[in-house]
Amino acid sequence: MSMTVISQAPVEPPAVTVRRQTPSGRIAMTLAVLGLIALAAMPWWASTGTIRSVLVLCCYIAVAQMWNLLAGYAGLVSVGQQAFMGAAGYALFVFAQTLGINPFVAVFLSLLVPAILAVPLYFLLHRLDGPYFSIGTWVVAEVFRLVASNLPLVNSGAGMSLRVMSQYSAFERNVAMSFLCALMLLVTLGGSYWLLRSRFGLALIAMRDNPVAAASQGVNVAKLRFLIYVAAAVGCGLAGAVYFMAQLRINPPSAFDPMWANVAIFIVMIGGIGSIEGVLIGSLIFFIADRWFGEYGATYFVVLGLMTLLVALYARTGIWGMISKRWDAPWFPIRRTLVDPDR
Repeated sequence: MSMTVISQAPVEPPAVTVRRQTPSGRIAMTLAVLGLIALAAMPWWASTGTIRSVLVLCCYIAVAQMWNLLAGYAGLVSVGQQAFMGAAGYALFVFAQTLGINPFVAVFLSLLVPAILAVPLYFLLHRLDGPYFSIGTWVVAEVFRLVASNLPLVNSGAGMSLRVMSQYSAFERNVAMSFLCALMLLVTLGGSYWLLRSRFGLALIAMRDNPVAAASQGVNVAKLRFLIYVAAAVGCGLAGAVYFMAQLRINPPSAFDPMWANVAIFIVMIGGIGSIEGVLIGSLIFFIADRWFGEYGATYFVVLGLMTLLVALYARTGIWGMISKRWDAPWFPIRRTLVDPDR
């Protein structure tokens, strides 16, 4: 009796696609592009006062996002990022005013200084854990301030003025500031979004959730933290160079003002740590509060401090965290969702 063996073709698994964008993300991306175009075009529709105010807001956003990368993903809580802002600001003034380099070219050359300084500083500070790391970053910023206060190259404690900017008209300066604002947001926010959507973003998210588990799965936690620290230093340096170019004046107390660290912490804690959306929300809240209530001085800062404390205790994910729990509509989606086209 013969038996016939019928071979069956292997069953193909159902086709599955990976979705990385959402309708809310597409809307937000469109608005972001329009916003960058509007920023670059400010000299043709906004007054000089409005441009200066928007520039300050852009600096808040850039510095806060760099702190968000450090604390929200790398687990490095720094209170001394003003060290890199001041270093880049002083480098800009030296390149442009002392060495005679075009000031708009000097903005980009000045970024080499925080990048170079961040390397040895990280290898010095990474040995410290938790609050000791935070204190170490603050000490570094104070050392930078003391060095600038006694360094003849930067006119010591008297500070420097960017007199070379007088050769440009007010309109030309406004055009330059507007383009630099748009570029700064593109580099800090756009660069962060690109990084988080890349394969390094998966490693960063894993490191944020549990660095020990991430390391056990092959993530090089030490290398990622080093790269994030250097990138944050350069991002803060760009904000410092743009800010002090607009101010036309720099001195040690303003260059290394710890206010910048306080602002970044407030913005990220209020808006929501570990999210770009939280940085935008927190920056707008601080900017509006500073414009409306800044005249109240110490009382105003006490209220901001209490607000930060309450959020840290009762709403650790910040305003964006509360919003995202109710509505799943991210502005900058970084998740990968498997979609079955047959369903």
